[in-house]
Amino acid sequence: MFYIFPLLSRSPEKKIQEMSNFTLVSEFLLMEFSDTRELQIVYALLFLLIFLATLLGNLLIVIVTTTDRQLHTPMYFFLRNLSLVDACYITVILPKASTNSLLNNRAISKSECVAQIFLVVFFVYTELICLTIMARDRYVAICHPLHYAGIMSPRVCMQMTLACLLTGLLYAGFHTGYTFRLPFCWSNVIHQFFCDIPSLLKLSCSDTFRNEVLILASGLGVGGGCFAFITASYVCIFSTVLKIPGKEDQRKAFSTCVPHIIVVSVFLISGFYVYLRPSSVSASIEDMILSVFYCIVPPFLNPIIYSLRNKQIKEAVKTIIRRNIFSRR
Repeated sequence: MFYIFPLLSRSPEKKIQEMSNFTLVSEFLLMEFSDTRELQIVYALLFLLIFLATLLGNLLIVIVTTTDRQLHTPMYFFLRNLSLVDACYITVILPKASTNSLLNNRAISKSECVAQIFLVVFFVYTELICLTIMARDRYVAICHPLHYAGIMSPRVCMQMTLACLLTGLLYAGFHTGYTFRLPFCWSNVIHQFFCDIPSLLKLSCSDTFRNEVLILASGLGVGGGCFAFITASYVCIFSTVLKIPGKEDQRKAFSTCVPHIIVVSVFLISGFYVYLRPSSVSASIEDMILSVFYCIVPPFLNPIIYSLRNKQIKEAVKTIIRRNIFSRR
């Protein structure tokens, strides 16, 4: 989805001339966090700790919003979905990269790379659509509170979730299949710590112009459309909130929107910054650093923002802890 500005590489004629000098790639090599062995281990352990913290935080939100009946509302239903997506998203990327770094093994098979690209694109698409639906949920709750129960009924919420998953599978399947129809014989070194489409397009020894155009069009359509919808939703939300006479009511309304705005901003800004820039501006190590903010920071921030700023979730966590303590006694 955010593969909006793939790297423009060698000309098709040059690729065809070079193709005869190389064999087709069946295995890829990922970039390392560092050339120094000691730093590789440090970075790998650091990212493993971040992965565990992110996984535990998101799973905690899933457990709390599932077990506490007071949190069985559309807002927390979509928050639970977002936490599940974040947990899966970071699981696809970090464990493989950290394990390879610890074992000093950069290799990833072509089938693993296919699976990783499919899952990354799927979860990125699903997360963006989920964030967009959450913006709609807040818009209906604040701007049309009397019609909220009817508009955001459980049936509608389930239908939107299923539509998101099905279209995500189609989107990911299309881009994965269209990418791996290309022959890769220029090199097998992916200048990234995980498989992504822009890095793979640079390795192809055939014409990638159609891939680049399709990725650009679909990325702008999905990413740009969601961004416009989220922006319009919050413009309406803020204009409505500012008309509320009570300062306390305004504070409560803003407190439910601000965490969502933070998550959306980090996710979209980092993603657009990474993939909208021309390739000539970016070095490999810089791409890796920026991808850390794009791939790791949003899933890591999600449970922190929603757990620390949400009073209901904090109370639900305390209730679950007390219940478990007393049950053991």
